[in-house]
Amino acid sequence: MGSRALPRGARLLIRALDPIWHPSDNFGPRRLGARPDLVVLHYTAMKSAEAARDWLCNPEAGVSAHYVLGYDGTCWQLVTEEMRAWHAGLGAWGSVEEVNSRSIGIEIANTGDEPFPEAQMAALEVLLSGILARWSIPPERVIGHACMAPGRKIDPGPLFDWPRLVSKGLAVSAEPASPGDFLEDAHRFGYRTGPEQQPALLKSFRDRFRPGAEGPLCDADRALMAGLAARWPAA
Repeated sequence: MGSRALPRGARLLIRALDPIWHPSDNFGPRRLGARPDLVVLHYTAMKSAEAARDWLCNPEAGVSAHYVLGYDGTCWQLVTEEMRAWHAGLGAWGSVEEVNSRSIGIEIANTGDEPFPEAQMAALEVLLSGILARWSIPPERVIGHACMAPGRKIDPGPLFDWPRLVSKGLAVSAEPASPGDFLEDAHRFGYRTGPEQQPALLKSFRDRFRPGAEGPLCDADRALMAGLAARWPAA
């Protein structure tokens, strides 16, 4: 775990979660002395948390994550936070192009077409609180896999309860501003996509900030993206 001193409240939350150590061999050092300043949320797209956990520990898989969260809130830690887990793949956020070296990855057990249970979300709140405290990561740096790789990835999907994390200060919401250039504002907020990827970008954005919205790009999308860019420009 990170070596920074923690506020008393954060320390108590971490003890309450008590992750189960289940080490994966699929990890390495963070490149160029990087330290984590992002958290990437995933869903497993598998039928059980245990199956996902075991796959992420299988040397043949070539993938891993720092944590896996089960439906009942059970938390397994597979890789220490100081090390580079192999969860993000190709993609970028803001100026960060090698996301694995700059992030902590959390795999949440979910098939992608079901709600996230209360026990699981409660455990995620505790886990995230500790991570953000340990590494001084601000809530705008908590993103989904789809945020950093629109089109290639869709998790954690439109059923994920982002507003709950926002209410706890663990993620950010979109407030409308004067509508601007959607793609330009998306780049300021952190998305890294070209004009040809705008449909994928729009889906990723709506799944997180306008779940259920359909149809072509509209002023409601532009206004929310402008608000994100103005308030939370990515480093």
